Amino acid sequence: MSEAVISQPNSIRHSWVEDVLALITGTILVSFGAILLREVGALTGSTAGMAFLIDYLSPMSFGLAFFLVNIPFYVLAVKKMGVLFTLKTFATVSLVSLFTQIHPEFIQFGELNLFYATLFGNLLMGTGFVVLFRHGASLGGVTILALYIQDKTGFRAGYLQMGVDVLVVCAAFFVVSIPALIASVLGAVVLNILIALNHRKDRYLA
Repeated sequence: MSEAVISQPNSIRHSWVEDVLALITGTILVSFGAILLREVGALTGSTAGMAFLIDYLSPMSFGLAFFLVNIPFYVLAVKKMGVLFTLKTFATVSLVSLFTQIHPEFIQFGELNLFYATLFGNLLMGTGFVVLFRHGASLGGVTILALYIQDKTGFRAGYLQMGVDVLVVCAAFFVVSIPALIASVLGAVVLNILIALNHRKDRYLA
């Protein structure tokens, strides 16, 4: 069998049913990953990281903070990515905010290892992000800017997101413990490498 890449110029787009199922699946994965991070006092980057900081420093929950922090980015999404992308993104942000409130009602954690929970949580979140990206949605914030730049220049969204994420995590130096900060930085790197390796327009045509 030839090892050459077979082009698929006439690839079939996802149906709306597939999109709905993917958005639900992706947001469940992301929200559960976020719950794991919160349970061990870690955080991640981008707008989710901002929401974690608000959660840790105020009475506001992560879900509500995440929803509010993303509101300003919808303007950029409409102008640069289109109405459909923006509506999908609004839906995914809302679902993540909702699911982070629902998960604790169904599952309680005992003892969690900081590094294991942080890395596994980021793997879940990264997988959820890829699912959402491949169905024309994101989780708002810096991701919108990163995807826009990738579409226009080819510079991978994961690498740009990684740089921003590391900055956000480092800004949490006075908020979380040093071990949690180290785990968070490692988790952010793992998450964005996963995205960079799995979200490429030249390899995924649907």
